[in-house]
Amino acid sequence: MASLPAPTPWTGPLPPARPPAGMAVHHLPTGTYETRAALAVRGGSFRDKRPFAASAVLVRHPKGDLLIDAGFGAGVATHVGMLPRFVRAPYEAGRTVGEQLDAAGYDRGGLKGVLLTHAHWDHVSGLDSLRDVPMWMNADERQYAAEDPDGKVFRHVSRGHDVHEYGFENRPYLGFDSSYDVHGDGSVVVVHAGGHTTGSVIVFVTVPSGDRYAFIGDLTWQIDGIRRRAERPWLLRKLADSDPEQVRQDLLRVIALDGLVRIVPAHDLGSYAAIPLLVPEGAAWPS
Repeated sequence: MASLPAPTPWTGPLPPARPPAGMAVHHLPTGTYETRAALAVRGGSFRDKRPFAASAVLVRHPKGDLLIDAGFGAGVATHVGMLPRFVRAPYEAGRTVGEQLDAAGYDRGGLKGVLLTHAHWDHVSGLDSLRDVPMWMNADERQYAAEDPDGKVFRHVSRGHDVHEYGFENRPYLGFDSSYDVHGDGSVVVVHAGGHTTGSVIVFVTVPSGDRYAFIGDLTWQIDGIRRRAERPWLLRKLADSDPEQVRQDLLRVIALDGLVRIVPAHDLGSYAAIPLLVPEGAAWPS
């Protein structure tokens, strides 16, 4: 299948960032579900079954921590049952974000909220184990989640959660027109990429080592979309994306950054490999 045209690589300066000492990112895997590559990216094989990650990322910062997405929750079986039959897939659930925070001895008083890349079920299910934690959303995504049929699980799990609504400033960031600097130091910057859903976002994170991450949500489901410049298959673009053309333009913007930032599609399990787990493998879980 033909790839998208290669964009001009980003040659401008990287935006200034002053990540404070003690800032860190951690991966909190909560499970996987199975999808064939042919349904994930153009040119994928039906024989290639991919374990799609359902994960959260904890961004620790002295001014307050944030979770990026919430993964699977305790009620994931109920949430899957709320989906149309044709989109249900075999899944394996692991420890919820809430269970992992508790196992790590994490003080939830330092958690400012869950910053959602968008409001689809596999990004919000875990809100059911994060009671009293605010949801961070922009106005476009808040409206999408309230009205779109694909917001059904969100509307179920978000009951009782406060919403911290943030907005974007007219400050370009790495090719995107508008951005929101969470802490004012350039360490966590959110850009509007409203094609998959109307309020979808990408979260750029810079840590003290100088490493930069781009948590791109569902701009593409697999890293193949970046490395092979491949969109979702035509039918999936029609079914899954609010604005397929906007997804294409934003995908090209991110492809232009490959090599300068670590790009992490939300469902690409391998892309999390360089991010340390909050609870190390083999650690004892509280009974």
